[in-house]
Amino acid sequence: MNQSELISLLAPETVKIDQAMRHDLALVESPRLREVLEYAIFTGGKRVRPLLTILAARLCWQNQGKDIAPEMTTNLYRLALSFEYLHAASLLHDDVIDRADSRRGRPTANRLWGNSHVILAGDFLHARAMLLAGTIGGAECLSVIGSATEAMVESEFLQIDNAETQETSERRYFEVLEGKTAALIAAATTTGALFAGASLAEQQALHTFGRNLGLTFQIVDDLLDYQGDPQKTGKAIGNDFQEGKMTLPLIIALEQACPHDKTILTNLLDNTAEERQKNLPHAHQLIEKACGFEAARDKAKGLVREALTALTIFPRNKEQEIMTALAGYVLARQG
Repeated sequence: MNQSELISLLAPETVKIDQAMRHDLALVESPRLREVLEYAIFTGGKRVRPLLTILAARLCWQNQGKDIAPEMTTNLYRLALSFEYLHAASLLHDDVIDRADSRRGRPTANRLWGNSHVILAGDFLHARAMLLAGTIGGAECLSVIGSATEAMVESEFLQIDNAETQETSERRYFEVLEGKTAALIAAATTTGALFAGASLAEQQALHTFGRNLGLTFQIVDDLLDYQGDPQKTGKAIGNDFQEGKMTLPLIIALEQACPHDKTILTNLLDNTAEERQKNLPHAHQLIEKACGFEAARDKAKGLVREALTALTIFPRNKEQEIMTALAGYVLARQG
């Protein structure tokens, strides 16, 4: 299945997810809150996390040969919204923390409405996500989602610590990724499995798939920061290096570079943000020379292989094919 076929297959599902969100958020009474939520949620986004919840549940239902009542499908879509809300809340809060003025080529919500309104909007989405998880998915789903949210916050503190100490170990890097990106995506697939009454083996397989997909997503993001097309990513090249972020290609380069090149890279990192931006082409060249980009790409490919292996416990069907194609899309994405 190629990318255009995948997008075509998923388009009706994303429309249904958007319809479910609009119906769910119709309860919001504050005009200003509605305005911020509309901007944060309905002006972009591929709905990957709720899609994974829906696909995981259907995959398990197919495996069980169950006939699913319409109200179960409706509740599945409502439960899946939890993950889009949590994702959107994290982006709103991230932009406040980072004092960001733009995201993917458009003004951030905090630039338009100020920090107070945006923090409160993020808090609302977080609360709404937990309410949906608890009332529809029950205590077990709420526990999974709550644990993922805890991991997201912990990882932000760890990332701050890593930046302050210029931590260069892959172990610490992946500890951040586990919480920052992988935890929520793994929770999305696991929650879908739980809602469908999956076996423990099915839950574990879908957790592995979601976790590895999340890790791959972030590694590819790291690569795109150096190698991407700003027209497709919506971000300037070299933001991570300019900010002194220790992402995987740079960490690998610092491990593998010869002593001379490692000293140069270290000196560049110790410089000002302006100097780092000025010397980005040189840093890019040194990372490439040390095979930082190639090795990071290989790690992402390995994670996808593990993710697809986990899915082999399920019979091949439409949902499995879509999830396989989605993993390929994440690995090959350009923006």
